[in-house]
Amino acid sequence: MFNLFHLSLKLSGFPIAKAQADFEKILQISETDYPDYLETKKREIVEFHLKNNTFYQNLVGKESFDPEVSGWNDLPVLTKKDLQKTLKDRLSKGYSEKTVFVNKTSGSSGDPFVFAKDKEAHAITWASIIHRFGWYDVDFNSSYQARFYGIPLDFIGYRKERLKDFLSKRYRFPIFDLSDNVLDGVFKHFKSKKFDYINGYTSSIVLFGKYLQARNIVLTDVCPTLKVCMVTSEMLFEEDKILLEKHLGIPVVNEYGASELDLIAFQNNKDEWQVNSETLFVEILDENNQPLPYGKEGKVVITSLYNKAHPFIRYEIGDVGILDEKSTLKKPILKKLIGRTSDVALLPSGKKSPGLTFYYVTKSIIEDDGNVKEFIVRQTKLDSFEIDYVSSIELTSKQIQEIEKAIANYLEPGLHFTYNRKEVLERTKRGKLKQFQSML
Repeated sequence: MFNLFHLSLKLSGFPIAKAQADFEKILQISETDYPDYLETKKREIVEFHLKNNTFYQNLVGKESFDPEVSGWNDLPVLTKKDLQKTLKDRLSKGYSEKTVFVNKTSGSSGDPFVFAKDKEAHAITWASIIHRFGWYDVDFNSSYQARFYGIPLDFIGYRKERLKDFLSKRYRFPIFDLSDNVLDGVFKHFKSKKFDYINGYTSSIVLFGKYLQARNIVLTDVCPTLKVCMVTSEMLFEEDKILLEKHLGIPVVNEYGASELDLIAFQNNKDEWQVNSETLFVEILDENNQPLPYGKEGKVVITSLYNKAHPFIRYEIGDVGILDEKSTLKKPILKKLIGRTSDVALLPSGKKSPGLTFYYVTKSIIEDDGNVKEFIVRQTKLDSFEIDYVSSIELTSKQIQEIEKAIANYLEPGLHFTYNRKEVLERTKRGKLKQFQSML
């Protein structure tokens, strides 16, 4: 089998073979030796960034880390707001935007920013993803993926994603319009293509599941090659999981990840949400940033153990969760994740679109200047939306035009928007910013 996927990573400068070998070594570390390994990795990454990253030095307020003198819990907790500075001011010595992997977060928590990973860290992220998908007999070089994801609609961005899809053996269904006639087309693809697995946003796949339910269809009857479905980015509710397993005819696996980090937790074959302890260190903290015991609910705070280009050390991701009492340092289990849900927008034409579409639109126009700090979108009527945002300077009419042009392009023309610049945005009781709210 020609390993096109591995080749495409290699050609982009990501040392995937070495990363997979390194990842295998981490997997071999015993439960007994794991705490020492983890302490070493935590100390190394902090020391590296204190020595080589001015942004992190300023945040911590010193240039060295001695766990004997001041412990891990004395290190500051990084928030997304801390990261809303131009990327070049956050990169470590020896790295430039040309030599690292650069991407933008979706802004689904309302705080979008541009981030970077060095090539080795990005390769080990892929090693971790390949390993976990392998639990379900999915091979990125040979398995064919049906992908429910957004796609940039500008010509170059669109072509680039389609090429990436081709190299990664996946067929993408754009999710900006999921009305029934579009889902008819999606269904036709399943009848004619030998897909091995489905991957994509929870709400989009659930809409497709409901489409199948209404027609009393089990997808594996028309596409028997399907083995598994991985859902990501939004909360998967138990009743939706039951509906999907029934009408897709395959197991549904819950994935929790963040583009700036890695897969954070992935459902294993025992139906546990196993946390990625190989490349990340996941903590649950209280309001005063102190660690909570297993079984207690608190803020999810994550350290990336391998990213040298950019510090993600005690990084607050914006979710609330609970680690299971039976967790160990080598095998932490996420008992519950609270947050990350997204409504569906209903539009005048009858089109249904996931709330995540708005993240794509805002993502496609928010530049790396850190001006817009947070935003939420509220649907007030079928054709009317309000955007509340916090920014250093008011959105210009040119930016507003860009937003509306993009929205007309992604969703449909003739929608009305009101923009409210705010000092602060209202949050849920848990401190979560619900980025899209439907008032219908």
